[in-house]
Amino acid sequence: MRLHLFAVARRPPAWAEAASAEYLKRLGHALDLRLRDFAPKAAASVEQQREREAEMLLRAVPAGAQLVALDERGDSWSTADLAARLRRWRDDGEEVVFAIGGAEGHGPALRTAATAVWSLSKLTLPHALARVIVIEQIYRAWSLL
Repeated sequence: MRLHLFAVARRPPAWAEAASAEYLKRLGHALDLRLRDFAPKAAASVEQQREREAEMLLRAVPAGAQLVALDERGDSWSTADLAARLRRWRDDGEEVVFAIGGAEGHGPALRTAATAVWSLSKLTLPHALARVIVIEQIYRAWSLL
């Protein structure tokens, strides 16, 4: 199973890079988790920005991959819930992309294409912190398996 974490954000600060690297190190070779940052797209309106960023992310999703949009309006998952999903994806040989949207959130096209919408919190989190939380939770859920 291969996992991807896409984020529409500028380069993460050093503390976030260090925290991400720590959890990736803990995962070792047990799980293939790839990180990819996408530069935010300036636009004349918020809606246009969301659309441009959604198109950019959707073009990068590997064919046949499951897409999980990270959004504060999504479903809350416990670590055990994530572990159950990881088990299913692993057993089915799925490739999965977790997508953190830009500053204005995800565009409708990406939300529609997503097979799941996951909320880390009802709070709005900085991209760098959301990235660390996703990687840490993948590590914790994987350790349950």
